[in-house]
Amino acid sequence: MFSKVSGPVRLADQVAAILAEEIESGRLAEGDKLPTEVELVKQLGVSRTVVREAVSRLRNAGLVEPRQGLGVFVLPRRTRPLDLEAATADATDTKAKVLQIVEVRRAMEGEAASLAAIRAAPDDVARMRQALDAIDAAVASGGDGVDEDLAFHRSIAESTGNTVLVATVRYLGEVLRSGIRVTRANEARRGDFIEAVRQEHHAILAAIEAGDAVAARTAARRHMHHAAARLQDADEGFWTEAEELDVELNVDPDVDAGR
Repeated sequence: MFSKVSGPVRLADQVAAILAEEIESGRLAEGDKLPTEVELVKQLGVSRTVVREAVSRLRNAGLVEPRQGLGVFVLPRRTRPLDLEAATADATDTKAKVLQIVEVRRAMEGEAASLAAIRAAPDDVARMRQALDAIDAAVASGGDGVDEDLAFHRSIAESTGNTVLVATVRYLGEVLRSGIRVTRANEARRGDFIEAVRQEHHAILAAIEAGDAVAARTAARRHMHHAAARLQDADEGFWTEAEELDVELNVDPDVDAGR
């Protein structure tokens, strides 16, 4: 039924994506029983650990239900929780995945900055400024500034008073953390990149503080556009290192140990 999986993408992600596609397409219908763990291990060429993690992800997403002594069965269709990890599992490489993330951020953060310019209170602006100071401090001490960067963009969303937007930004921040880390690692390679990012962040803050919604949206989108351009210009050596890190972090422990 299934072909063996391999490649740099985390194996559990690949297996979960394959099984989810079978369910979403209707090839595995409501009430159908998934192949047994042994069958999936054999067909997909992965370990039991990978299969169990993939099935656990499907269960958490409300796609399947384990029944004691009977197996795992497909649940009735309903609105599925958003699973961005699965959505990016089939990206061709790390570069493609990270650039997809930047596109999502450009759309979302431009609107967040625009709303913040209209709604942010003085205390909100002060928190944004503190977040920018924290990024500078983290970089100066040799850190990557990822958490501080996320905090800055989260503070913008929080100032809008839109609870749905805040929840989305928080969710994306955790899911997209690895992509943001790659983006900042690229920018840290050159002093002019670091300074450009700093200026872009401050341009967003200045527009919000001035109450200029159009300028805030433009500044936030320009920041993401430039981030994508900086990534596009990164040499192959950088992306090779990024790919190796991605593989290292996502190796199936059973396979790596020869089990």
